[in-house]
Amino acid sequence: MKIFDLIILGGGAAGFGAAMKANELKANTLMINNNTVGIGGTCVNVGCLPTKHLLHVGEIIFGGKANNLKGLKTSVSFDFKRIMEEKNKLVDRFRDEKYKKVLNGLSHIEFIEGNARFISKSEIQVNGKIYNATKFIIATGSSTFVPSIEGIEKVAYLTNIEALLLKKLPESMIIPGGGPLGLEFAQMFSRFGSRVYLLQRSKRIVPREEPELSNLLQRYQQDEGIEIWTRCAIKSVKQEGKEIIVKAEVEGKEKEFKGEQLLVATGRRANTSKLGLEKLGVKLSKQGEVIVNEEMQASENVWAAGDVTGEPMLETVAAKEGMIAASNSFSGNKMKMDYRVVPRAVFTDPQLAGVGLTAAQATEKGINCRCNTVPMELVPKSQAIKDTRGAIKVVIEDKTQEIVGIHILAPQAADLIHEAVMIVKNRMTVDDVIDTLHIFPTLSEAIKIGAQSFRRDIKKMSCCVE
Repeated sequence: MKIFDLIILGGGAAGFGAAMKANELKANTLMINNNTVGIGGTCVNVGCLPTKHLLHVGEIIFGGKANNLKGLKTSVSFDFKRIMEEKNKLVDRFRDEKYKKVLNGLSHIEFIEGNARFISKSEIQVNGKIYNATKFIIATGSSTFVPSIEGIEKVAYLTNIEALLLKKLPESMIIPGGGPLGLEFAQMFSRFGSRVYLLQRSKRIVPREEPELSNLLQRYQQDEGIEIWTRCAIKSVKQEGKEIIVKAEVEGKEKEFKGEQLLVATGRRANTSKLGLEKLGVKLSKQGEVIVNEEMQASENVWAAGDVTGEPMLETVAAKEGMIAASNSFSGNKMKMDYRVVPRAVFTDPQLAGVGLTAAQATEKGINCRCNTVPMELVPKSQAIKDTRGAIKVVIEDKTQEIVGIHILAPQAADLIHEAVMIVKNRMTVDDVIDTLHIFPTLSEAIKIGAQSFRRDIKKMSCCVE
């Protein structure tokens, strides 16, 4: 029987991050991937890539119907079916170029497709065959968490997978879940023309983000016609013909929602239930996530990376964790993941992005912090493009003036946040940022203006001064 140096379970971002490093270290490796979403995992197939394409299309449609520019009158028409077909071609191309072709170029990596299950600490079974290895990396990702709601099992609900396969635009859609996925799909389908109801259990959407920004984002989405109901507890769902009925309690009062489609966006759960991990001495959290140490190690000969280890469930984090897991399993480098500077984003319009600590998190850590929130209308570029939506919030340690968190709600915030990443990573102070020249006029100047707000009244300031 052939014995591999390493077997990687999963062909998504974490799996490929591990495979690239294992190939570099010339480790004889087998990658195993099931075909639930396809090679490349969630992001390229049914996550980041297709949704961002469709959100961009929706932004163009919306911009063609509504703008703040006097003298400009536009109209737009579109074909939903052709839009989805173009999305499919994009996914196929990226899956081929970024995963299949890359995998074919890794001389030390073999690949098989199937569902894997451990039968001992050194053996795994796939498609009736047994494969042996000295080390393993679990990178099986996550899937939609479907909450226990009365009647849910009898309803033809959608997850992100099925929603991205729709060929016909639904007239209406109910979305339980006010996190990044729920918000992105809500705006996407609303701009295509569906009537959308978004139901959020907590008192505000994206509750982990700064309240000033999440409240603004909620207002902007509601202004577009999305119905957002917070403090909404779903009690039951049922299907009546072509209509889905959701019964809920909103602030103590019963309310009923009716829609053509129900899209579940209530979070993700690690894919660990059918792997036979009990044979490895691997410990799982209550949510079924693989528990790892700082070096991504789960047991003596097992490492894990990506969504399967829990939050933050982000593509870039998964890829880096995979690389670290593979490196540590062979080189003994004892690399560790730095979660202090992980950027995140919600790709709504405007986008919401952040890095570092929120004010609440800083307080919890015992940091004596100060915070300033600057509306985007004080950024000259926002006035120039006639889009003043959003704000930037800067969190600093009061004594040292070190910037410990930056949070942005603005057009292209997911791109703007990378300057903030470098600021937080390098422990820059307010004065360091003020001393850094920024191009005028740009949206990224918001970061400098945010820093200047700790030193002067920015409402009484001419352009470009320090």
